[in-house]
Amino acid sequence: MNLQTKSYVVRIAALLILSALPASTPLAAQWLHYPTAGVPRKADGNVDMSAPAPRTADGKPDLSGIWTTAEPNRKGSKNSADAPGDPADITASRQMANLGVDLPGGLPYQPWLVPIVKERTDNLAIDDPHIRCYPDNFLRAYGLPHLLRFVQTPNLLVVLDEMNAIYRQVFTDARPLPKDPNPSFNGYSSAKWSGDTLIIDTIGFRDDTWIDWNGSVLTQAARVEEQMRRPDFGHLMVQVTVDDPKAYTKPWTVTLKERIVVDTDLIDEICLENEQSLKHLK
Repeated sequence: MNLQTKSYVVRIAALLILSALPASTPLAAQWLHYPTAGVPRKADGNVDMSAPAPRTADGKPDLSGIWTTAEPNRKGSKNSADAPGDPADITASRQMANLGVDLPGGLPYQPWLVPIVKERTDNLAIDDPHIRCYPDNFLRAYGLPHLLRFVQTPNLLVVLDEMNAIYRQVFTDARPLPKDPNPSFNGYSSAKWSGDTLIIDTIGFRDDTWIDWNGSVLTQAARVEEQMRRPDFGHLMVQVTVDDPKAYTKPWTVTLKERIVVDTDLIDEICLENEQSLKHLK
């Protein structure tokens, strides 16, 4: 096992420790096995992941549902990428540690950011805001081993992250973005439909907003475009383009993949409750 692989394994282990912290609400009190309405199923009862995506009254794809990374689960697991996500057996995206893993040459860092990312990678992300229980930016949330609930209304898409009960608002009325936004973890998002694709434009991030475990960041100069599609019932595709001239030498684009989770619900996952990791990292 090389150093990079060892580093990744250690990081995943640390993340799973955090994820396993006790929830503030007993599991028995949650609707963990309540059937999800409107799920298309095959003759054998399994979910038909390739069935047509549901649509809203105005004919747009309905992005509503509980989503998790589309990565295959642990070796030997029955939970493949072509089946609904199993909330008891989810895993992180392969892009969680390095969002630019599929880009030739990796993310195009500005020179000032190169040594910072190297240090954060070498020290196993000891200063990662996620480990310190800060909210996760939505780009990170797509790849973390947690559940996201999308709630779509005619003019608003709400994303609920079970980790620390974080929320994101995407206004789908194509409203103009604020000219002087107050920086935040998820920024300010305005969207419009282009056929069956929801195009989301987001600005207003905090400086040094981590977007992967290696310590890649967004700055206040960043503009993020997401092209979000639900090609069938079971999958969500998010093509992300980041234009952040302060942190990167050129815009870059990656595709993030999610899959549906059914017959379950979100449960409280509060990082600070019985948190034990920080004292071991000091």
